[in-house]
Amino acid sequence: MPARYFAGLLSGGWRDLQFEYFREGVEVHWLHRGGSDGTSVALLRYRPGAGVPSHRHTGLETIILLEGTQSDENGDYPAGTVVLNPAGTEHSVWTEEGCVVLIQWEKPVVILEEDE
Repeated sequence: MPARYFAGLLSGGWRDLQFEYFREGVEVHWLHRGGSDGTSVALLRYRPGAGVPSHRHTGLETIILLEGTQSDENGDYPAGTVVLNPAGTEHSVWTEEGCVVLIQWEKPVVILEEDE
């Protein structure tokens, strides 16, 4: 597969992209959707109050906060933060104000508990 480039993505170019439903309160724009190796890269746009329930990482997850603040049990991560969640780590994610993240999953996550 040839290399792909996304000029201006980190400086707001994502605002012109089309997003689709990912889960309640969260939309996705796929930049690379899990091929045979399982690696995926996407933009996730969270509405205020949205989140992802407790889950386990089966591979490295890398997150770059582009806008807003995302939180988990370890703290709050404002725009400009890079978060690394190694394989085996578990957490849930939420945002009070809404946020947009650039995210890379080495392998899919396992949801441990669904929202009630």
